Amino acid sequence: MYTADIKPVERSFLPKDFTITTWDALEPYFTSLLIKAINSKADLEQWLKDSSELEAVISEDACWRQVRMTCDTENKELEEAFNYFYMEIAPKMQPYADKLNRKLMDSPFTNQLDHDKYFTYLRSIKKSIELFREENIPINAELSVMQQQFGQIAGKMTVEVEGKEYTLQQAAKFLENPNRALREEVYLKIQNRRYADRDVLNELFNKLVERRHQIAMNAGFANYRDYKFKELGRFDYTPQDCFNFHEAVKQHVVPLVKIIYEEQKKSIGVDVLRPWDMEAEPEGIQPLQPFINGKELLDKSITCFAQLNPFFADCLKKMDEMKRFDLDSRKGKAPGGYNMPLAETGAPFIFMNAAGTLDDVTTMVHEGGHAVHSFLTHNLELTGFKEYGAEIAEVASMAMELFSMEHWHIFFADAEELRRAKFKQLERVLTILPWIARIDAFQHWIYENPKHTIEERAAYWVKLADEFSTGMIDTTGLEHFRPNEWQRQLHLFEVPFYYIEYGIAQLGAIGLWMQFKQNQQQALNNYINALSLGGTKTLPELYAAAGLKFDFSPEHIKTLMEFVRTEMDKLS
Repeated sequence: MYTADIKPVERSFLPKDFTITTWDALEPYFTSLLIKAINSKADLEQWLKDSSELEAVISEDACWRQVRMTCDTENKELEEAFNYFYMEIAPKMQPYADKLNRKLMDSPFTNQLDHDKYFTYLRSIKKSIELFREENIPINAELSVMQQQFGQIAGKMTVEVEGKEYTLQQAAKFLENPNRALREEVYLKIQNRRYADRDVLNELFNKLVERRHQIAMNAGFANYRDYKFKELGRFDYTPQDCFNFHEAVKQHVVPLVKIIYEEQKKSIGVDVLRPWDMEAEPEGIQPLQPFINGKELLDKSITCFAQLNPFFADCLKKMDEMKRFDLDSRKGKAPGGYNMPLAETGAPFIFMNAAGTLDDVTTMVHEGGHAVHSFLTHNLELTGFKEYGAEIAEVASMAMELFSMEHWHIFFADAEELRRAKFKQLERVLTILPWIARIDAFQHWIYENPKHTIEERAAYWVKLADEFSTGMIDTTGLEHFRPNEWQRQLHLFEVPFYYIEYGIAQLGAIGLWMQFKQNQQQALNNYINALSLGGTKTLPELYAAAGLKFDFSPEHIKTLMEFVRTEMDKLS
């Protein structure tokens, strides 16, 4: 029986009142672990628990620094606290972490640990030892700070619509308006605002690519792509599998997206689709308004989750009680949304930029799925057991998007609005896949060609746009925006190579939804069983625990896409 009434990790190694202030205060605990004698298997298991406790305390501290800074990018003190950790503390921890990893692998008692329980954990430790290079420590520290500059730049972006200032997330709501002239006006304002910072973002990205390439070179890799695959623990698929995924999307998804766009063109009654028409509602149909503010979004999400499984709702209630939400969009807040796991206290933090749209509902239940995953893994014995790959983490979130639709009447009381919301969600399941493939293909090219120029990068992005295009959207007169369109994707700046996971996980989520349509309870049980394993099993084993195949072949993708299209037809 799972409970959301989680307790913080019990401290026995660190003082209960210890907080991280300086490296000098933290270093003795690393030293203690390094010199501690391990004379038996029991000693080793206690040493692992002590190490895990230290990891949890450090991780939570670092995560809170990031949360506070992204909630208020204009607060210099919060920025300095974040920078201090990554420039002054984290670099000094890394050599110790490497020595501790080696101490573990060199211990004669490590071979006595339960193989099934520790296999993925020890595999990850070996990988860290192989990748560690002293000369990469200062580069990683610099990257940690530089990557956050994207949020600071984007957090300042606002536009004025009808005499009022809006963040870009808030302004995007106008793109659903039936008034085409207003949509065009707002679209151009958003694009021009991003365009104004294109050079700053290009310059930042150039520096990030250069430093990432250097890290790969230092570690003996041909390029940063190959280095990052290893660092991300992609033991179960290769770059070629990613390329096969890209091709499968072109073959089996883009034609379905074209049908969606043709239906959109017909529904809003235009001769030619323009970029500002994609979210538009037909004349006389008001945009969906599922909630007014962040509080209402949270309340309705709790009610929705309770219908699926009371435990899911309890997770959100516990987070609310612990003040673990910042949901509303505002100036000075970093863009995007995330669920930040907090390793010591267990209840994560959800951050997003809600503006009252259907997309916000999707984001909330998506991040809520991540949150449930955090709760399900909190009681695993070691912090390292809770570190699971993004490919299963995103199944947690994307499957929750699809499961929750069963109870979206809580957001949309009107039957027609509910039908529209579900239909739009399924459209998004399909239309996001070409973007995922395109972003992933872009990253492969960038890091295989690290000496590329800004002009070459822009040209390759446009080439990919054409390859994944339906040919339905007329961008005449907007050609100058196209080469920099990638700059809105924060992952490229902040978490490189984290994107194909959304595609792989979408396939898993659709597979779980197929189960859900046949037997809701069994699907939810499979979902909970797989997530509660954390990172203690391999990716294929985690998928198997969810009743899924770890498969993103063209044939499998075709089957899943046909299922989604059938479900859409039922809503037409």
